[in-house]
Amino acid sequence: MALAAQAPSRTELVQRATELIPLLRRHAAWSEENRRLHDEVIEALAAAGIFKMRVPARYGGYESDARAMLEVATELGQGDGSAAWTASVWWINTWLTGLFPDEAQDEVFSAPGVLVCGTLSPTGVAAPASGGGIVVNGKWGFMTGALCSQWQLIVAVLVTPDGPAEPIMAAVPMPDLEVIDDWHTAGMRGTGSVSTVARDVFVPAERVLSLGAMLHEEYGSKQNAEVPAFRGPVLPTVAASSVGTMLGLGKAAREDFFGRLPGRHITYTAYYAQAEAPVTHLQVADACLKIDAAEFHAGRLADLVDGKNAGGEDWDMRERARARVDSGRACQLVQEAVDVLRRASGGSSLYTSAPIQRIERDVQAVNLHALMHPDTNLELYGRVLCGLEPNTIYI
Repeated sequence: MALAAQAPSRTELVQRATELIPLLRRHAAWSEENRRLHDEVIEALAAAGIFKMRVPARYGGYESDARAMLEVATELGQGDGSAAWTASVWWINTWLTGLFPDEAQDEVFSAPGVLVCGTLSPTGVAAPASGGGIVVNGKWGFMTGALCSQWQLIVAVLVTPDGPAEPIMAAVPMPDLEVIDDWHTAGMRGTGSVSTVARDVFVPAERVLSLGAMLHEEYGSKQNAEVPAFRGPVLPTVAASSVGTMLGLGKAAREDFFGRLPGRHITYTAYYAQAEAPVTHLQVADACLKIDAAEFHAGRLADLVDGKNAGGEDWDMRERARARVDSGRACQLVQEAVDVLRRASGGSSLYTSAPIQRIERDVQAVNLHALMHPDTNLELYGRVLCGLEPNTIYI
């Protein structure tokens, strides 16, 4: 077990992320073409301490808060959306690992710099094993970061002979799983979000948690029980960990547009300077205000998580639903802003070398994510506001 060290401040971590932007941009096209992050990107993120942000302090981690994740992911997203998204997925699953029994954490975090991928989708089936533990079979898609991870958190439905089926989460070493190279997508290609398959994989009992218990903040760790970073509910924490990528992509699109604006004109019109056209003024004002509004929702989400965690307060249903909808609204606003800037970028932006092309594809991809989908989260929030029970356990 590593000795706890003084964690860098949020300002220092954000500065490290900012310094990575040129490198991320330099390798973004390669990562997209090769459907995984470039090795230099992985090495640079590790060297900057990005992967330690959600690792428990007793294993040498920083136990960073939600605001730090938001601001760091926003910087990374301005360099490459795939890099930012993959980092956030590793944060989420590192954090989830910190909810497991302490002996399981000792095993997973025994190797410095360990990376954990995972999912919340119950697309596997588990059965009790003789002598304890479970045997798992199944397939999990969209496994971001699996190509570089040492562990995966899988969710499966545990079926027992004399009891109701129950969803569980289990920590599995990557060598126990088969990787299916099926990540051929329109967006977020650099995340390498391949599928994995388990065939009669044994998992000992200490590496298994009830998903239902986790979603009700009934965690397995004793040593992390009083640590603010590990107090919060799963879904608000996941949302706060993810939303910075979208904000970064929006800011990257804004920067790209204004960087190309000088000297551009609007073809087949009398506007020889695009910056002088009233339509441009309307477009950039609309896009920038949407990005500002997205930043508000993302910040409100992060501050809610941090405030609740610091005080050890319980969450009511409206707060849980608002965490989901803040994430969804931020995603929607960034998508709308990027669409405005893309339409204003002219025919020359059709070239694949134009960053706005990759940014738009990545933004579209994230907006299809089931936990970040704007319409799904808006409906959920509206149900709760109307006094109805949520129609999902993922809240």
